[in-house]
Amino acid sequence: MGKWRGISSSLVLSAVLVAGVACSDDDPSTVDTVDAGEVPTDTDAPDPAGANTVAPDTDPPETAPPETTPPPPEWETIAAPADCMCAHGQPFEFYVKKADPTKVVFFLEGGGACFSVDTCRRGDAQTYKEDIGRPDQVGYSEGIWSDDERNPFLGWSFVFVPYCTGDVHLGTQTKDYGDGVVVEHKGNLNAKAALAAMAETFPDATTLVVTGESAGSVPSPYYAGLASDLLPEARIAVLADGSGAYPDIPGVNGAVSSNWGALGAVPDWPEAVGNTADDWSFPDLFVQTHRHAPDIVLARHDYAFDQVQEFFAGIAGIPSDQLVQLIDQNELQIEAAGAELDSFISPGDSHTVLSSPQFFTEEVEGVLLYEWVTALVNFESIEDVHCVECNA
Repeated sequence: MGKWRGISSSLVLSAVLVAGVACSDDDPSTVDTVDAGEVPTDTDAPDPAGANTVAPDTDPPETAPPETTPPPPEWETIAAPADCMCAHGQPFEFYVKKADPTKVVFFLEGGGACFSVDTCRRGDAQTYKEDIGRPDQVGYSEGIWSDDERNPFLGWSFVFVPYCTGDVHLGTQTKDYGDGVVVEHKGNLNAKAALAAMAETFPDATTLVVTGESAGSVPSPYYAGLASDLLPEARIAVLADGSGAYPDIPGVNGAVSSNWGALGAVPDWPEAVGNTADDWSFPDLFVQTHRHAPDIVLARHDYAFDQVQEFFAGIAGIPSDQLVQLIDQNELQIEAAGAELDSFISPGDSHTVLSSPQFFTEEVEGVLLYEWVTALVNFESIEDVHCVECNA
């Protein structure tokens, strides 16, 4: 949850929570033609056809314009409504790249979190991402962002939702933490504005993948559920990367609600009537989404001993020396509630993989991650993949 470009993951802290710039080719050059005109003939000369003749038209043959390769799609910057903003009132914007209008990725960026005076003070502890930028300007070029022919998202359209509110894209309120530290936890407003624009820009989408890394992966099932209301004919899959260990415990659930106003983000789904904070824990986001839209395919990726998640768990007072056990327990809880969750658990202590070159090389128990993800987004049957030697 604490990964962002340019900030050390050891300093990352979380609360344990688009039309497009039309790029057209230059007009192809045309070939000028030259009229040869009428060629004079000798009227006294014999004409075997019985008449004087005129030279044929000597215009050069038409030449096809040279073939050109269209430029790759570019990111468009979209200014969000005025009630959207970053943590300290900075204007919020999001980014859209138009390609195949039927296949869309809705990506939620990660970047820490804040929930106290010390963690929320601007430019002080640097525990969450405060500034935003276009993906191609802030380092997103590898993994699912690359032009690698193995990339299952090659040629897809993208909506990139930046993160700058410290609330895992779920906040709905202004929070005064005291000592002059006031934070606009408006992540939910920001992301919902981008989601609405996505549905309006790509109304014919037939395949939608809602994904995110770290803090952005936490709410990915929730936004998939909201997307199903906007695009009811689309097939939707969730791929959460790097947040599978955060547990369902009252202390964390309560803090998320009181600090960020996360309960204000609860949609008016019939299944959510009467819900409390404990019904919307991080693991419960998968459960609630499944109850509302059971056709959504739910999946996640984690590293068994993710050092960032271990740090967060430790801050919350949760024993995390065996982080993989927390990951496994969450999956058991989610599936016991009736939601099928496909998981890919890799060995080691890395944090996220979607924006890394390792996306194409990571292999666990003979299964390559990018091939597993390709099958997922093609809505093929996949099996859970889990490391055996998870400390590797």
